[in-house]
Amino acid sequence: MLPQLLLAQDLGSWPQHSLSRPQPRIVTLAPAGAPVPPPSDAIVLFDGTSLANWRTADSAMGPAKWKVESGYMEVVAGSGAIMTSRGFGDAQLHIEFASPSPPSTRTGQNRGNSGVFLMRTYEVQVLDSWQNPTYPDGQAGALYGQYPPLVNASRKPGEWQTFDIVFRAPRFRSDSSVASPARFTVFHNGVLVQDNVALVGPTSHTRRTPYIAHPDRLPIMLQDHGDPVRFRNIWIRELPEVSAAVTASAAGYAAISGTR
Repeated sequence: MLPQLLLAQDLGSWPQHSLSRPQPRIVTLAPAGAPVPPPSDAIVLFDGTSLANWRTADSAMGPAKWKVESGYMEVVAGSGAIMTSRGFGDAQLHIEFASPSPPSTRTGQNRGNSGVFLMRTYEVQVLDSWQNPTYPDGQAGALYGQYPPLVNASRKPGEWQTFDIVFRAPRFRSDSSVASPARFTVFHNGVLVQDNVALVGPTSHTRRTPYIAHPDRLPIMLQDHGDPVRFRNIWIRELPEVSAAVTASAAGYAAISGTR
């Protein structure tokens, strides 16, 4: 029998964005601490002073237009998503965010919405999920449209929160077919919410789209969804590629056991 934790992270028969899907249980957290200093081998993407490492995510790729003050960057509604100037593949990403306070009078997906996109394609959802029900595969810490978080580990609006993300990029064969899918492990405020799950394709709204072969390294993108979400202390560690033997072994186990 598979562990309950693994069974909890299965697409199952639930329609995408189903409000009938069980809500992740809520866990109570200690107050937020000081920002986590980057390790010595990390690449600092935002140190609280400058958006020099970021660009607009549109075709112009001009300077990022979000606001920077008091050690954080803040989404400027309508200015568009921003992305890193350089691309990344397999990586450990640390990012801290805060939902607007006081919260909007709007609810669900219209409250504190943003997103962290690895390779501009695979989203970990940012949302104000404090006493704000929405479809489970769209709440904070979800792999958007696919996997709800194992638990709701959100803090109150205005309090700083963390995502620690371990990402394994998908691999494609020479014929553009998928050799291995994208995989995520995510800790939200130090609590495991995604446990080495494999995406079935790019994350998207109201549909599930298939993988399309893309380069091995692409920028990280932060979403402008119209809410003044704040971000700070963003750093990344590039990870060595998992050997072909390990990947093949994992694929073989998945085929035998029926797991991803």
